[in-house]
Amino acid sequence: MTNYKIKDFAELLGVSVKTLQRWDREGTLKVNRTPTDRRYYTYNQYLQFKGIDTENDTRQIVIYARVSTRDQKDDLQDIVSILHVFSCRLYGLRKYKKQIERDEEIAKELQDGNQSN
Repeated sequence: MTNYKIKDFAELLGVSVKTLQRWDREGTLKVNRTPTDRRYYTYNQYLQFKGIDTENDTRQIVIYARVSTRDQKDDLQDIVSILHVFSCRLYGLRKYKKQIERDEEIAKELQDGNQSN
């Protein structure tokens, strides 16, 4: 689960930190606290705020990509990279580029994809 500092969460929602503090006081969007009393929000709170019900969500994501010629085959690799970046952004990885570079599983998938093409 991704946790956000109050400043990062305010930026994600497009509101000010003062607005989040007010919403916490009013009970609109309650902040969580660590054992050392630091404030944080969760990704589930973001989804809840956006009105996304993940428990009853039965949707599936399907992505289809193709190229017109064999010369464009390498372009599919770029599409895979873009999808990983999008996925990381979607799931709240703020430093998505570095995450991809360090993720051995993604690197292996990319390498396997290149070899099969």
